[in-house]
Amino acid sequence: MSVLDRFRLDGKVAVVTGASSGLGVEFARVLAQAGADVVLAARRVDRLDDTRKLVEAEGRRALAVRCDVANPDDATAVIAAAMEEFGRVDVLVNNAGVAAAVPATRETPDQFRSIVDVNLHGSYWMAQACGRVMKPGSSIINIASVLGLTSTDLPQAAYSSSKAAVIGLTRDLAQQWTGRKGIRVNAIAPGYFTSEMTSEFEGTYIDDVIIPRTLFGRVGDPEELCGTLLLLASDAGSYITGITVPVDGGLLTR
Repeated sequence: MSVLDRFRLDGKVAVVTGASSGLGVEFARVLAQAGADVVLAARRVDRLDDTRKLVEAEGRRALAVRCDVANPDDATAVIAAAMEEFGRVDVLVNNAGVAAAVPATRETPDQFRSIVDVNLHGSYWMAQACGRVMKPGSSIINIASVLGLTSTDLPQAAYSSSKAAVIGLTRDLAQQWTGRKGIRVNAIAPGYFTSEMTSEFEGTYIDDVIIPRTLFGRVGDPEELCGTLLLLASDAGSYITGITVPVDGGLLTR
């Protein structure tokens, strides 16, 4: 097998959460381009049809399933549907996430919990469901954030702490499952990319705060995450586990 062939996912089945918009759409498309059939999970199931068409345009099969990852029963149901349709799950991309910018003195318990429920608990429920059925050689990729490693000028206590917790979860699941089950568990910590989430920032926050801290002087294009995603999802990354890979345009250097 050549080095380039090791990045292929032919015959594999990948599950992508948050696949109805943003980075999840790009992740699903690229996994299909690499040869995987893709299970698409999101709360907004009506918006999964466009993602399904992208997967099928790459010649792969797609299954759309409604899922609120904060509900462990939904997470279990997604993997059950994947097993019924495809008979296997080889890759999980824990991409579903939400964010909010609320000053810490005004953030309510429900606001804080709603972020943690999706970003941390949802990642755990999905990984747990996959860990029960995945075979050796499988891969779980948690989408963390550079805000789990640093801070910017927005008040994002819930989001930042949830993403820092995802990084800790990644290490622990790798410790539990890599040696015993042969499941690799890693995380990607994206910086600021063009997406539905970053489009919601008000005013000139990106231009005034983020771009000056980014060595490339710009936000990232979603395609620039996909090389790292394929490395961690495929046999090309077969000796990588328990790590978090920042893909941030150099933001963490400043």
